[in-house]
Amino acid sequence: MNLRSIDLNLLVALDALLSERHVTKASDKVGLSQPAMSNALSRLRGMFADELLVRTATGMKPTPRALELVDPLRQLLRQVERVMQSDTAFDPATTERTFTIRMSDILACTLLPRLVAQRRTAPGIGFNVLHLPPAQTTDALERDEIDLAVSMGLDHSNAIRSDKLLVDRMVCMMRRSHPIARKKSITFDDFIAHEHMKVSMSPTDLRFVDDVLGELGHQRRIVLNVPHWLVVPHVLEQADLLAVMPGHLATALMDKDLQMFDLPFKSEPFSWMMYWHRRYDQSNASRWLRERVQRACAGLN
Repeated sequence: MNLRSIDLNLLVALDALLSERHVTKASDKVGLSQPAMSNALSRLRGMFADELLVRTATGMKPTPRALELVDPLRQLLRQVERVMQSDTAFDPATTERTFTIRMSDILACTLLPRLVAQRRTAPGIGFNVLHLPPAQTTDALERDEIDLAVSMGLDHSNAIRSDKLLVDRMVCMMRRSHPIARKKSITFDDFIAHEHMKVSMSPTDLRFVDDVLGELGHQRRIVLNVPHWLVVPHVLEQADLLAVMPGHLATALMDKDLQMFDLPFKSEPFSWMMYWHRRYDQSNASRWLRERVQRACAGLN
């Protein structure tokens, strides 16, 4: 294929088509008319010698070749976007740019209000927040799909840089009307005897609570397993359950109906980290983003 014959706008159209899988929605996404997008799809089919999207009874479905193109196409367009942006001329006061950050709902609840508040001096800056599993997070950094990740304990190559943001610890939460909430502290027997709720996707729960209890020959009585942290306070307000969560999140979620206790066993503190690819060590835009995330964490330790 002759690269000189490729119209970059066709690749932008292809990305929209593969994302929306609908000609009209794809045309709206990139600001083309529906006939222009249909024409772009026809040219793309000729370029790749493949149908790319096939009409079925349930809508348009991508071909195997189209599915192969999704990730490399998005990475290519992101790299082109970076080439066209002058990092040396990056000025947060005037630049229009969206940064993509990996962040769980734990950290989003704690950090996003502070981070977004800093936009007063950078009105053209936006944030796109994703929640990816740890392995996918490091892959996304390698593939240049995200600008920054905020997580903990990521297993990564030497190409990924990291810096400490926050020191945290696990605490126990319950409603104030819970039978043991009137005590000044909870005992190990209390903790083991009462029913718990757990956040299934949290590595903090497993590493700093369940693994420790397992070494002591005990386990929690889990009666409710949920996928997200932010449902925890709403459940606790209605049920006599215990929940273990990071202290910073517990502080952010505390209200008059909830009470927080130290764990009745030794659980080591841990650090929330930010991660980025070393290719952006000297990037003005990346440095600005990292500084703003660090500033959002200031005062939380």
